[in-house]
Parts: sequence; structure tokens; C-alpha cells
Amino acid sequence: MLFITNRCPRQSIKTRIHRNFDFDLADNAAGNSVFFCERLGRDVYEELGSRRFLDRVAEEKHRQVLFYVHGGHRLPEDVFPLAESLQALCEAQEPDEVRVVPWIWPCDGDRGVVHEDWDDRASADLSGFAFARALQRLLYRRLADDGTGAGGHLPKPLSLLAHGLGARVLAESLHRWRVHHLPRGVPMLFRHVFLVAADLEDTALEAGGIGEDIGHVARQVTVYFAAEDPGLTSGGVHQVAACRLGHRGPADMGRVPRHVIAVDCDDVGRRHDLRREHADFHVGLSPAEPGVVFRHLFAALMAGRVFAEDETRRLTILREG
Repeated sequence: MLFITNRCPRQSIKTRIHRNFDFDLADNAAGNSVFFCERLGRDVYEELGSRRFLDRVAEEKHRQVLFYVHGGHRLPEDVFPLAESLQALCEAQEPDEVRVVPWIWPCDGDRGVVHEDWDDRASADLSGFAFARALQRLLYRRLADDGTGAGGHLPKPLSLLAHGLGARVLAESLHRWRVHHLPRGVPMLFRHVFLVAADLEDTALEAGGIGEDIGHVARQVTVYFAAEDPGLTSGGVHQVAACRLGHRGPADMGRVPRHVIAVDCDDVGRRHDLRREHADFHVGLSPAEPGVVFRHLFAALMAGRVFAEDETRRLTILREG
């Protein structure tokens, strides 16, 4: 499985093509370097470098790419099974359609759903510097210029799924991308951005909000939310607003871009929805069964857009069945 990471390796941070890449799990600092790699097996990784990595993405038979930014408290070998499960569900729905590519950012690996969205906030914020560089590499490739004069092209549709604190990683990455690389604003790089149980303020997508650039980088943004998500319902001593995007959706749909769609998941059963472990949002009654959220998300990937049930409110209510 191909992946992008800003977790530092035990080896030097200097890129060396085809070297072994071993995560230093004792180091949870968010590095400014970004690495383009492949997982060959459990705890076995190889660094490819950005050009070879993007060559692989472009040459693969899958017709589109879905980048997956995981939530908090996930070590690399916690993330890969989730990404593989997501990949397997995609293959079961439509073979060779979607290639899942995770972004691995530094988490401390502690367990507990209530703590999950708190302890890693600083790492999520600081990871923006590194992933901004990855976004710039993607843009170069989109423009048939990898930045080295060697050329190249990546014509496949690109989408991105951010879960939990992964939404904060995305927001900070886009902010740093704009500040350090694109002062005139970020381009529409992605067809879809899917925000699932996003750990961002419910005003984040509004003008001036931390996630304003999310609305600029995608043709369509879909926000999946559930009021009873256990990872998003308690601010406690951390003094963070309880009303967050993954908890109640955008605070005011009139203040977010018109291509933002809200999806209310409250009516979906506990075994099928965002509340289950705050991570297995994509599975149903068994790990091999697609959940309601996944089916909605995959239909959007296939159709190229999300259609709201209530066009006036730009809202869809997901239900069992």
C-alpha cells in the first residue's frame, strides 16, 4: 500500500530511494519533512520518493484516488488495517475504481475514544507544514510539471477523506500551503473532500474559519455528522468548544460555500455509523460489510457529485437500509 507520512524514520530524514523506512514510534514529533513510501508488509516499508510515488499512482489501473487522513491516537500499524478495510470495500463495490492512499501523521497511540480527539491536536496542527509540501508535489504533477523539469501527468480524479482530527490536519495543511506556496489562494485540486466526524469548530468552513480553504480546494465538500459521537461531545478541561463540525454539521449553511453538503447520520443504527468506536465509520454489521456512510460516500465517488435530499437546506439524512 502506498502512503505519505511526516512521521520521522529511525534512519536519516534525507530521502534515499528504495531504502528501508522504519518508523520511530518513540518519536511523536510532527516533522517538517514528508516521505512518499510503500508498505510491503507489517512493519516493512520502503521509501520511493515523490516522483516514483506519483508515477506509481498515475500508472496504476485504478481510475481515481482517495487520500485518507486518519483520526487521532493511531500508530501506523493501526492505520493500515483501516485503510486496507476501506480499500477492500471499494473493490467489492467496483473493482479497480478507487485506490486508497493514507496520510500517516504522528499520534501517540493511546487508547480511549474520549481522549482520542484531544491529545494529538498539536501534532495535527504542526503536520500542516509537511503535508503542504505534499500538496505542492501533487499540484506540480497535475500541471504536468513535477518541479524538476522532468514532466509527468496525473489525470485521475483525486478525492480526500478526513476523519476526526484528520480534518484538522487537512485544514492546517491547506492553510500552510496557501501561506507558503500559493498566496493567491489554493486551487481546486480535489473532486471531493469528505469530512467524517470532523474535529473542527462548527464554523470552520466559513470565511475566516480554520477550514475556509477546504471549500476552495474541492469541487464539493461533504460533512458527515452525528450528535451522539462519543469523541465529539465533551469539551471538559480542554476548553474546546463542544459544538464541532462532526457533532452538528456547519453552524449556518448560509455562511459556508454552496458546494458544501451536510449529511445527518443520527438516524443510522449504532452498528452502522460514526459512533461505533469513532473509527469504523465505513463498515456495517461485520468488517466485510459496507456501512451506510461508506455506501453514501462511494456513490458520490462514482457519480462525481453528492446530491442533497433537501436542496434548499443542502442536507441529507442517512437511514438504515
